[in-house]
Amino acid sequence: MHMPISRLLTPFLAVRPTRRGALGLAVAVAAWACHAPAALAQGAPAWPTKPVKIVIGYPPGGSVDQAARIIGDALGPRLGATLVMDNQGGAAGAIAAQRVVSSPADGYTLLVGSSNEMAATGLVNPAQKYDPLKDLAPIGLIATAPVLLVAGPKTGVKTLAEFIDLAKRNPGKFSYGSSGVGSTLHFAGELIKQRAGIFMAHIPYRGTASLTSDLAGGTLDFAMLSPTAALPFIQSGRLVPLAITSAARSPALPNVPALAEHPLLKGYDLVGWFAMAAPRNLPPALAQQLTQGLKATLQDPVVRRRLEDAGMVLPTPQSDLATLMRDDMAQYAKLVDFAKMKD
Repeated sequence: MHMPISRLLTPFLAVRPTRRGALGLAVAVAAWACHAPAALAQGAPAWPTKPVKIVIGYPPGGSVDQAARIIGDALGPRLGATLVMDNQGGAAGAIAAQRVVSSPADGYTLLVGSSNEMAATGLVNPAQKYDPLKDLAPIGLIATAPVLLVAGPKTGVKTLAEFIDLAKRNPGKFSYGSSGVGSTLHFAGELIKQRAGIFMAHIPYRGTASLTSDLAGGTLDFAMLSPTAALPFIQSGRLVPLAITSAARSPALPNVPALAEHPLLKGYDLVGWFAMAAPRNLPPALAQQLTQGLKATLQDPVVRRRLEDAGMVLPTPQSDLATLMRDDMAQYAKLVDFAKMKD
């Protein structure tokens, strides 16, 4: 309960002021006016007073989940908050995002999502009722992650040039898999087809476990995968890395060429990303607190090393999440008709 102004001034009003006393009273009132906002703020509820739920639209162990947990380990103590990870998979992350945008904008429900549900899926999924640009309050970019084009061992393909040559000579014979229709990985595959002038069927999967199993077993020929999902299979020799979708090679995979190195794919640059967001109308002071906390966390050497070891690229200080969302949506929109992603 806030103390009434009259009660705060009682000691001054109890004595009839002299001229000097009147001056003292004026000074006292002015001093109170300067400090009153801070005093009143002390009476307002602090944040956080209960656990903060981090909603993740993918199963445990995936790249988004991994990014969320790496960040959460350091961000929670920095904010003085208990962060509870809540995996809500489905619809390439859109189910989790819908849950977040429908939650109160009080800082107790946050999204750690990806370029899928924060930029791509709304372009092709008529069931998605939220608009990422209007219904999410961006907190900040966590990391970017290039996509890997990989081959199953039964294809016999070892290089990017062999992949394109094989696909050109056999239009429609081969297939590639991704994490779902309208996902960033799907768009990455379709951009390869558009730029290289090749055709292969797209096979959407609900998760990487069945995708990598089919790929290693020969049921599926090629795939677009996140480095986190692909690396264990590459290291064991069960999958063959052909190229990476970033404009330049990845330090984590220096021997894997960028797609842009192929003459037919010059200028190719499409990467996925992971970010934190909240429901729209988050109070500005709280949004700033979360943004500054995330930025500080990303400067932690331990956090940086863990993200980089997982194949992720740290954002630059100039990275702006809202701008990235708009730019990616514009790029993806151009591929929707080409890939016939809408009926």
